[in-house]
Amino acid sequence: MEKLSIIHIDMDAFYASVEEQDNPKLKGHPVIVGGKSRHGIVTTANYEARKYGIHSAMPIFMARELCPHGIFIQPRMDRYREVSNTVMDILYEVTDVIEQVSIDEAYLDIADVKEDPLYIAKMIKKKVLIETGLTLSVGISYNKFLAKLASDWNKPNGIKVITSDMVPEILLSLPVKSIYGIGKKSAKKLNDIGIFKVEDLMRLSEEFLIELFGKSGSEIYDRIRGIDHRKVNTSRERKSIGSETTFNESTDDIEILKAYLREFSYEIALDMKNKGVQGRTITVKTKDENFSQHTKSKTINNYIRNAEDIYSISENLLLDMNLENKLRLIGLSVSNLISMDLEQLSMFD
Repeated sequence: MEKLSIIHIDMDAFYASVEEQDNPKLKGHPVIVGGKSRHGIVTTANYEARKYGIHSAMPIFMARELCPHGIFIQPRMDRYREVSNTVMDILYEVTDVIEQVSIDEAYLDIADVKEDPLYIAKMIKKKVLIETGLTLSVGISYNKFLAKLASDWNKPNGIKVITSDMVPEILLSLPVKSIYGIGKKSAKKLNDIGIFKVEDLMRLSEEFLIELFGKSGSEIYDRIRGIDHRKVNTSRERKSIGSETTFNESTDDIEILKAYLREFSYEIALDMKNKGVQGRTITVKTKDENFSQHTKSKTINNYIRNAEDIYSISENLLLDMNLENKLRLIGLSVSNLISMDLEQLSMFD
């Protein structure tokens, strides 16, 4: 049996949960965190709000129509980053082999940790609850794909273990869209030929999947058989600072995409301030429904770290990208980083 060496941590409705923790009067009410203008988008909705069909990336005006009595809150990125840092510090007490995927999500490689994986997961959950008041969901398995799948299994506040002897049986009844690498458009392609569940997908040859999806077809073929060779990326030295999100539903709504870039800009600016750095290369990254990835960058002469400056450049980059298909992912990063101290030295040298 493969060693249970990967843990995936995913905070539950993170932004909304932080707001509830800071203001207990919100508990039990539908809480929606997102931009306040009509063109804003939902960043996070708590589980009460999700009962009304509200989800991330939904336009605020639509969320208001679905849940007019909901409590709408503008994001406080500095507060969320502060809580995130507390959670990540707890994870680093377990191991240094950590890949932080986003502000509320991380992989841990515990291959060299002696304690039982389930004990580690319970200890993390307990410590995070004590120090932040928040819950998280944990997936434990022998690779990244299965660990992430497991963390979604019993949300919120769940733990799920997927061992090698449970695969592929545990996957067979899942809809094909639940497999990493199969987006909405890919799922429709499969549905159109009578493939709705992983059990149906298992009957397709690797050659057929490659013909259908290109090189990602081979990855999908392996994944549903429990094979995922991706390593936990432990690089703590950051050559860039960025953020990205994968949408629940693909979108080509430019206002939604711009709203995400604005949110990322403020998140990145805060991160740069905390780290005492500035940058001069701004990059927008997209991935469409066909899993084609595109990036567009601009390097400017002066170093910046102001959110509005970052957003202004990223907005122009997005508008220059001539998107042909709906997007399932958008990201923003700033690179060519320099310490503020170094820049001040060069100015006054």
